[in-house]
Amino acid sequence: MNKIALITGATSGIGLATARKLAENNYDLIITGRRKERLEKLRDELLEKNTIRVLALDFDVRSLSEVTKNLGNLDEDWKNIDILINNAGLAVGLSHINEGLVDDWERMIDTNIKGLLYVTRVVSPGMVDRAKGHILNVGSIAGKEVYEKGNVYCATKHAVDALSMSMRID
Repeated sequence: MNKIALITGATSGIGLATARKLAENNYDLIITGRRKERLEKLRDELLEKNTIRVLALDFDVRSLSEVTKNLGNLDEDWKNIDILINNAGLAVGLSHINEGLVDDWERMIDTNIKGLLYVTRVVSPGMVDRAKGHILNVGSIAGKEVYEKGNVYCATKHAVDALSMSMRID
């Protein structure tokens, strides 16, 4: 039986590339994202090119109820997640702090921090119970260095870095 990896934000960028690479290495995949068409296209591509299982789940990590509904009730065949890759994230708006849009701030905070926390909270108890599993949180250089007009995005990526270090201790 193949190991299982869960990748959030699998429909583009790092998440997409990670899904392809893990599929090549015979991981069964749970791929998640908000863009259903892209998710289904990726699922079909992975199944066509590899001998693996793929479960595509269309939901938004910003919603605890959606995370819980989709990941908290997985079939027995999918529950034992070996690797969680918290990749879902975004940068929106590029403004000085005094001109920033609160909606942009909330989207970044809700996705980049709270989404990571929600998914980890649902998946990690199984890893702890089995004393087995890895969690990778995708950060950014913006989590180490700041740049003009990147105020809230940089803050969220600093939080991802701090959460990752704290999670290692836990």
